[in-house]
Amino acid sequence: MPTILAHAAVPLALGLGLGTRAVSPRLLVAGIAASMAPDLDAIGLHLGVAYSDTAGHRGLTHSLAFAVLLSLLATAAAGLLRTTRLRAFAFVLACAASHGLLDMLTTGGLGVAWWWPLSDTRHFLPWRVIRVSPLTLQRLMSPVGRAVMVSELWAVWLPAALLCGGVRLVRALRGAGGARGAAPPAG
Repeated sequence: MPTILAHAAVPLALGLGLGTRAVSPRLLVAGIAASMAPDLDAIGLHLGVAYSDTAGHRGLTHSLAFAVLLSLLATAAAGLLRTTRLRAFAFVLACAASHGLLDMLTTGGLGVAWWWPLSDTRHFLPWRVIRVSPLTLQRLMSPVGRAVMVSELWAVWLPAALLCGGVRLVRALRGAGGARGAAPPAG
């Protein structure tokens, strides 16, 4: 898996790119939480749940179905998140689903049960460019952990920054186009 902080890259890129009018600060926090929530299944490793079990790491909580469930919860909480139900659903879905997709880009582990409950089969994407993160803080602070962070810089944070910049550029160009096409003030 990427480090837990790398999963925040997608909601941050989308939220900062779209701006606070589209993504309220509360919705942004919900998106960040949704992008990290699938890794709560790692608790099972300490409780005796086998990694390869459906409830094990990268199992059902990394599925598209789990992302939809989190999105439905956000939809129900849209008022608290200070957004519309559609925006809550779409933003949280993108953020939660990004977790499994990022994990499918890693160089290790058993893959992701993306299609659970339809299938327990674990999947990777064809491009496995993110070094798999160690699960202990001690190993994360070692040379192995630093190599993971470098791979995340290039494969997660740089693309997220480009996405954010691209979204902001499109917004700026749309705003400039709208201003040019406006009728002159009456006077």
